[in-house]
Amino acid sequence: MSVRARLLAAVLSIAALTGTTTLPLAAQQPAPAAAPSGPVFEVRTYVASAGRLDDLHARFRDHTIRIFARHGMKSIAYWIPTDQRNTLVYIIQHESREAAAANWKAFQSDPEWIKVAAASNVNGNIVSRTESYFATPADYSPIK
Repeated sequence: MSVRARLLAAVLSIAALTGTTTLPLAAQQPAPAAAPSGPVFEVRTYVASAGRLDDLHARFRDHTIRIFARHGMKSIAYWIPTDQRNTLVYIIQHESREAAAANWKAFQSDPEWIKVAAASNVNGNIVSRTESYFATPADYSPIK
């Protein structure tokens, strides 16, 4: 599934969750050249290694979300695509693109995360592929 298709799926899911009935056409438009200075959403997709999706869910459920919060990453939503059962799609919010870089650096050097990641990957990586992109809400979006 392309990044654009995943963004569209995320927008549709958010619309369903918030009760909106219109689809923002901005989801289909290219991003502006200049990065915004305010809050940004990061849409991430993880494809689990064969037979490891349950391990990935356990890592998020038991550790990752809590560690994200400790480093300024606000969890917005987590989805399992119905047509790609070995995939996790989620959105987190950062105060800015600059904050996102600092948040990820702090997260990746967090002693608890280092232990959790090592333990969950002891029998091989639980994630085979990761994709990520940043988005900002349109001015008419129910989520700001």
